[in-house]
Amino acid sequence: MESEHHNLKTAPSLSLGRFHISEEYGFLLPNPLMPLLNCQFLRDYPEQRLAHLVLSLITMGYIWQEGETKLDEVLPRNLALPLTEVSRSVGLPPILVHSDLVLANWTMKDPERPLEMSNLDIIVSFPGGESLRGFVLVTVLVEKAAVPGIKALVQAVNAILKPNQDFLLQSLQQLRLCIKDMTRTLGQMHDYVDPDIFYAVIRIFLSGWRDNPALPRGVIYEGVSKEPQTYSGGSAAQSTVLHAFDEFLGIHHSKESADFLYRMRDYMPLSHKAFVEEIRLAPSLRGHILSSGVDQLLRAYNQCIEALVELRNYHINIVAKYLITASAKAKIRTSGQLPEPPQALEERGTGGTAVLRFLKSVRDKTLEAILHHSG
Repeated sequence: MESEHHNLKTAPSLSLGRFHISEEYGFLLPNPLMPLLNCQFLRDYPEQRLAHLVLSLITMGYIWQEGETKLDEVLPRNLALPLTEVSRSVGLPPILVHSDLVLANWTMKDPERPLEMSNLDIIVSFPGGESLRGFVLVTVLVEKAAVPGIKALVQAVNAILKPNQDFLLQSLQQLRLCIKDMTRTLGQMHDYVDPDIFYAVIRIFLSGWRDNPALPRGVIYEGVSKEPQTYSGGSAAQSTVLHAFDEFLGIHHSKESADFLYRMRDYMPLSHKAFVEEIRLAPSLRGHILSSGVDQLLRAYNQCIEALVELRNYHINIVAKYLITASAKAKIRTSGQLPEPPQALEERGTGGTAVLRFLKSVRDKTLEAILHHSG
């Protein structure tokens, strides 16, 4: 009894505040909104990139959450302001881009095991389930497959600057093998991504608000500007890899295609865009090969072009399956298992282009780059 009496004397008095219970709202959390995010607490570039990934993905979810039927054309300031701030820090537009969804959105389950599909996962996601995971991670693997080609490209440029025909030949041979490996890796898309889910579920969350009839005026970023802003959606054309290969190989596209591709460079990290520009300003590979008169170099160059044409042909087939054929199937589908697919872009790419016409033009101009013996 004395022990109980002692405990009563020493126990703190009962109060609501001790249990996070509000005097005014009871068990309700008063003012549950978070304060405006402050990007100054981000410590370095990787954290800024991760913040851009998360904020831009939330932005896509907010804009497209109700499909095309109930679009909100104003992005709330609590999202618009921090997204714009971090976008300025990393030099990216305030929308989800390839460098977010793919380049910064993967992790290895076990760092000691190889970088392959079974050992990969994505960091953040939106509707699409395993097909979204597959779409992102197959693209990650294509980017990884490009690494030997990027290194070969650098070695080749240096072999032109300080002429070394043997190194240049080896670099071109390595680039060809790399491009063929990228094509094989892209083939995994068939294994991991359902075309119907990609078209009806995933695609809208990659769509932007430029050249998109669903948002013809764009989106107002509240607290940033009173005028609507227009930005293209995520696109494979935002990947630095093929821009670098095209510049190195001296491939020149039609004005319409080139204009779009150059605009897509503004959707790359600044350092990656600068890398492509450095390649563009390097001595001409084509000119070097023609002036050298070395048949082996000319054949190796043409084999790179042929491999790149093959990759672009394969990409056209992928797009036909996941966009054109899936669109036709969606029009005759009667079951309600999948949501109504977006109509505004129809058979256009998420970047807003007439995608097949664009891809075929790019492929054809690549083929035209084949070199022939002078005279």
